[in-house]
Amino acid sequence: MSENSDQDSRGLRRVDNSMASAAEDTSATSSDSTPSPLQPRESLQRVRFSTEAGRPGGLDTTAPSSSAQGPRNEAQSATNPGSVTSPRKRNRGYSLRQQLFFRNAHGQSDDGIQSGGTVHGAPIAHSNSIDWMELRSLEKSPSPDIKRLASGGTYDGKRWGAFRANGIPFLWAQKHYTPFRDRVISLCVEIKKTILRTHELPPSKDGRRIPLNAERNDVLIDERTGHHYVNNTIRSSRYTVWNFLPRQLFAQFSKLANFYFLCVSILQMIPGLSTTGTYTTFVPLIFFISLSMFKEGYDDYRRYKLDKSENGRDAQVFAPQTAESSANASAIDPVPWKTTSWKDIRVGDIVRLERDDWVPADLLIIHSKGEHGIAYIETMALDGETNLKSKQALPMIAEQCDTLEKLAAFRAEIVVEDPNPDLYKFEGRVNIGEDTKPLMGNQVIYRGSILRNTPSMVGMVIFSGEESKIRMNANKNPRTKAPALQALVNKIVIMIVIFVISLAVFNSVSYQFWREDTEQISWFLTNGTVAFFRVLASYVIMFNTLIPLSLYVMLEMIKIAQMFLLNDIDMYHEETNTPFEARTSTINEDCGQVSYIFSDKTGTLTDNSMLFRKLSVGGHAWLHDLDIQDEAGTVKLKHKRRKSKGKGRSSEGHRKSSVAFYRYGDRSGEMPRNTRKSMGDVASPRPPLPPHKTSLEGLLEREDSLRRKSSTVTRRPQLSTLDLLEYLKTHPHTLFARKARFFLLSIALCHTCLPEVDKEDESIKYQAASPDEVALVRAAQELGYIAIERQFNSITIRSFPNGTDGEPLTEVYEILDVIEFSSKRKRMSIIIRLPNKRICIFSKGADSTMIELLQLRELAKSKAREVERRASIRRSLEAQEVIRRNSMHRPSNGGRPSISGPSRASTNLSRRRSIRNELALDELLRYKERDADAISHDNESTYSRPSAQYGARHSIAFGDVPNMPLDRDVDGDIVDENLAADDARVFERCFAQVDHFATEGLRTLLYGHRFIEEQEYQVWKNIYTEAITSLVDRTSAVERAAEIIERDFELTGATAIEDKLQKGVPEAIEKLRRAGIKLWMLTGDKRETAINIGRSCRLIKDCSTVTILHQDDVSIAETIKSAISDIYEQKVAHGVVVIDGGTLVVVESDEALKSLFFEIAVLTDSVICCRASPSQKAHLVKAIRTKVQKSVTLAIGDGANDIAMIQEAHVGVGITGKEGHQAARASDYSMAQFRFLLKFLLVHGRWNYVRTTKYTLCTFWKEILFYLTQASFQRFNGYTGSSLYEPWSLSMFNTLFTSLPVLFIGIFEKDLAASTLLAVPELYNYGQLNRGFGFRIYFGWMLLGISQSMLAYFLMYRLYAPRVMVDQSVFAMGCLTFSVCVTVISSKIQLIEMHNKSIAAAISFVLSVGGWFLWNIILSSVYAHNVIHNVKDSFLQHFGADLSWWLVYIFSVSACLLLDVLFIAIRVAFWPTDVDDFRELEKSRAMRQRFEEAASDELQQGWNASKKPSPKEKEILDRPGDIEEGRSKRGGGVEEILARRLGNVGT
Repeated sequence: MSENSDQDSRGLRRVDNSMASAAEDTSATSSDSTPSPLQPRESLQRVRFSTEAGRPGGLDTTAPSSSAQGPRNEAQSATNPGSVTSPRKRNRGYSLRQQLFFRNAHGQSDDGIQSGGTVHGAPIAHSNSIDWMELRSLEKSPSPDIKRLASGGTYDGKRWGAFRANGIPFLWAQKHYTPFRDRVISLCVEIKKTILRTHELPPSKDGRRIPLNAERNDVLIDERTGHHYVNNTIRSSRYTVWNFLPRQLFAQFSKLANFYFLCVSILQMIPGLSTTGTYTTFVPLIFFISLSMFKEGYDDYRRYKLDKSENGRDAQVFAPQTAESSANASAIDPVPWKTTSWKDIRVGDIVRLERDDWVPADLLIIHSKGEHGIAYIETMALDGETNLKSKQALPMIAEQCDTLEKLAAFRAEIVVEDPNPDLYKFEGRVNIGEDTKPLMGNQVIYRGSILRNTPSMVGMVIFSGEESKIRMNANKNPRTKAPALQALVNKIVIMIVIFVISLAVFNSVSYQFWREDTEQISWFLTNGTVAFFRVLASYVIMFNTLIPLSLYVMLEMIKIAQMFLLNDIDMYHEETNTPFEARTSTINEDCGQVSYIFSDKTGTLTDNSMLFRKLSVGGHAWLHDLDIQDEAGTVKLKHKRRKSKGKGRSSEGHRKSSVAFYRYGDRSGEMPRNTRKSMGDVASPRPPLPPHKTSLEGLLEREDSLRRKSSTVTRRPQLSTLDLLEYLKTHPHTLFARKARFFLLSIALCHTCLPEVDKEDESIKYQAASPDEVALVRAAQELGYIAIERQFNSITIRSFPNGTDGEPLTEVYEILDVIEFSSKRKRMSIIIRLPNKRICIFSKGADSTMIELLQLRELAKSKAREVERRASIRRSLEAQEVIRRNSMHRPSNGGRPSISGPSRASTNLSRRRSIRNELALDELLRYKERDADAISHDNESTYSRPSAQYGARHSIAFGDVPNMPLDRDVDGDIVDENLAADDARVFERCFAQVDHFATEGLRTLLYGHRFIEEQEYQVWKNIYTEAITSLVDRTSAVERAAEIIERDFELTGATAIEDKLQKGVPEAIEKLRRAGIKLWMLTGDKRETAINIGRSCRLIKDCSTVTILHQDDVSIAETIKSAISDIYEQKVAHGVVVIDGGTLVVVESDEALKSLFFEIAVLTDSVICCRASPSQKAHLVKAIRTKVQKSVTLAIGDGANDIAMIQEAHVGVGITGKEGHQAARASDYSMAQFRFLLKFLLVHGRWNYVRTTKYTLCTFWKEILFYLTQASFQRFNGYTGSSLYEPWSLSMFNTLFTSLPVLFIGIFEKDLAASTLLAVPELYNYGQLNRGFGFRIYFGWMLLGISQSMLAYFLMYRLYAPRVMVDQSVFAMGCLTFSVCVTVISSKIQLIEMHNKSIAAAISFVLSVGGWFLWNIILSSVYAHNVIHNVKDSFLQHFGADLSWWLVYIFSVSACLLLDVLFIAIRVAFWPTDVDDFRELEKSRAMRQRFEEAASDELQQGWNASKKPSPKEKEILDRPGDIEEGRSKRGGGVEEILARRLGNVGT
């Protein structure tokens, strides 16, 4: 603990010291040289926060001051007789330039050239000549390294200092090298822009001018280019016909193995060098590269087809008509509109949209048929906001374009800004004759939006295609993605190339020695000498296959197979019939190394629907659970179905009962399916198991005792709105009943929704700009207060005062005024004249706002502070407990992660002895599954934590607390009528409940009301009328008028709305967090909405410390530094940073602030970025991808605004959701639900990482094992390059005899079961920490390969070759060694390394080893060229019939495999890994079932599809009585009923 604190303190001190050193440097600079009066003071102050401070060899801050002395020095040198410019004093052997160089080279120090200084005792002369001015200009010009430093790069201080010390090279480089380098870079940039067609266009002189002329037929010209405006085609594919070949060639040859083989193939094609043919490397290389390019091209062609589908959508464009055809038209109708594809729309076209149409391009609204000319636009795909935006045409345009005749005759000039990516700002104007009016963002709608709640709308195209706002935010030239593992493989390839060259050089030099000792005295080798280079080249060609040519090609085949295996039924969404789809296979292994997830909110985490969830009235809270009841009948399996195994079942059942009861106190092993525990779950902790009660009898005895105790406990049910309605029916005249009915009436009245009757089923549907209002009105409808009609000045409510069986009551309420919601007021009010003619104002808004407007505001504020204080104490205690637990389980290396690497989770399994104990593991899993905010404190009052009163949290989704039934058999005394009459207690209870609702991530509103006298209303009405008709500062006038009437409210009640999350999102995020993956939520929605969703999906916990950064805060840097300090000092249990897009702009403009922000972003647990534009999302992803070392990023989203970040991340995932398929088209993988990320990453991603690393290691290992036998043989043939193996067999080694083992392990390997990986997400760090592949692991495998190679060759050479009576030919010895290598390779890979043994392993072994011997039989029979190797009949009649050959073969294979097993045994004994432990645990059936229980949610779909239930199971499942019994007694324990009736079903 102390070591960790010291390390954290040192890390914090480094941040502070850097800032302090910058300040000291600044003060020193200021004291040495006085700044110019013209120099801004801000430039000096910024040094304090500069990221350049503290770097070695920092910037020369005194040079400007020194150079400022130049004029004075020049004046002195003019009178100096000893100046170097004097021809009498200058050495005649040097030019003036050289003389200046030699005299001043050593004077180029950090302090500049000092006047009157000396260099090695010689005075430094000064000159006023042109050459001196040139020298000063050289001195001022920045060096390449300084430029790189200024851009955030780093350099080697020693090399920089040495380079500067030389003087002349430094100045020469500044004078000549830098301009040349700049010209080369500029030329490369121009070539790149030409290929990618990304030349920047100059801005237009006065904006884009577009004539509004419906009868125009010509195509408009863009003044910036002189050509037509760009068409409306969009492209999300990565390549074009022009750049595919160059980009792919670069990508293919960036794989160093391919480049290496290109060099080898060039050597082979030189005549006389190759002994293996001329094109044997070049032709396969071209074929394999072409295959890889074809696969990449096909993947991109699929994206192109999806783009073509969107570009081919239909739109209605205005077609000019004659006067006769349009004279009869009285309004805009579909007569003159022709259907056109989106791609054919041009700037200036008039487009007509109907309700629910997608906007095809950026449009200026001309006319709308909506109420008051308003068009409601849904922009979820642009900014993630669920609220509809109200847009309206400029009145002077709308009035003159409301008929076809007017539209055709209307003429105007639209002037708009040039295309830019800013979604929140628009500038333009319209010129109509002599009048000019401004255009704002309220008159423009962008591509990707949807027209809602509006019959039709007409607009003019102002930006099209790639110039539209959404496409300007997209990454138009996405980078070609390469797996993170490729960089490490490239380094290893370089090492192998060096090894091959070294081996070739060694053998070539050895040949020279052998030639002098042996060849020159051997008469039969006369004239046989070979030149050194030819020998060296032949050896390079011989050993080049140490890097197999098929390394990347076979890997591509493996990845394609992995891509098909990703078609997992557990990732199939049945409701929308959407399967998981892999759109690329290049980065499969990256999915097992993800450390950061960047997620959109709307449509990715949420379900794009609002649900009314809870209400509070009269001090009592009620759950609105009608939708939850619909889900209550779902039956889930706890285990995978298995066949019974006879006697073995009883012993395993014993172990299962032990583990299950130890955790749950029940032999059935039923596990609650909530990861977020309620107070009821942890209020009575499980007592420890006595040491003498570990037997089954002891467990059963303890179980009976606990059941007897639990039978005496009574549990209060969760109160539902159905219970509320029942109470109102049975107690209609109580005070609480009157308050509750008036509250429901308030919900039904206080809104702006428009009821619409569906013509098909005559049901009432509601349309509103805000989905929150729709959820409220629907809840009122479900609770008996139905808004059936709304006119401009009235609203009709149908209620059921006598219950649903009685006659309905229909009443008309007169709407006097509506004061609409605004972000500043944070409330909305409506003034109603009730049927009894009384006037009442109803208001709803944020609790902080409404409390200030209550009549008893002082009492209310006092109670609110008291509730907040108790909640703060509770959260503080929870945070302290979490910090204590984290300190106990913190890894030994301690500390928070820094920017040097991402955070990593740990299973904390260093206690190997305890983890091997099943009961200890069960306890560990229980601790890991316990959410941090589930800590309870028994001394809390019921109103500080309302869930204690109502049992347990049961709001967001059904099944969170299955042992709390939704029981309707409630007592009649469920409401405290005395409480309803006590304002103080009502305030306290209501505010506590609102706080709890907000903690759950629900959107809360407080309702208030006040009855108004007629005279008061009339006075206020005059003020309000004057305000809404004011032409000056109308908004402020309306707000002041509203404040007059919105006062002295009575508290009516509170509501809580759920922005419904997708199924399983909180559980998925919790498991991803346990896996060591940090999740950032990037959304365009408001901050309050983003924080609410963060709470509901558990990004923000009860114990979280939330740091909000806002641009209005003048001390953002201090806020960040304080948060960093708290993290380093371990004062933060769970940290969350919240920032908005505007603040992000401020942060990015200041390098020091930017550095601090990314420091805290890496240190904290989660980041929420709201109001972020698509380009800002992509920038954040790129920053983490490039700044955090060894991090792998994943971006997931469903809208067009997510495309940029999806393409920027290492792994891009698209959600095929309600916002369309734009993101899915541009993604690498697509799925229907966020929760599928769990199995995709934790299971398939990890498996693919393991498979890829195993394949790579096995490939390198088998090449070392096989080809080093060739190197060993060279000593015995005079280093002449003779081959031990027959050429045909040698060429087929990688193709026929060893391809299947590595291919099968790369496709089918599963080191751990899916249930284990999902139950213990911490095992995911295997890929994050790169434990499957690294230099240490590689060298271990290579050491094994070298050892086995030596064994295989020298056992053959010592045991078989010396025998006189056997076939001693090279072919016999080579065939023996070849056979040993093939058998060892297949045995190790298929029997030792592959852990999920299947029929595939047997097929691979038989085909590989059996195929080798079959090859020898065929070769021995048909071989014709029997000159160098004596092949004909050798295997069948000579050494193949020799028993000693077979004995040596068996002994060599056994020795090699025994050495392998010995290596593994030593490693497991002394350096065991988590994988080793869990493989051991998986051998226990009880533990396998325990893992399946923990992973049952993610694996449920596959289990249900794997086998249909038996008739007996189905009969029991179909009995409603049993299901209801299970739900009421055990919280949904249907599996228990099956177990009691069938024994152990499926075990």
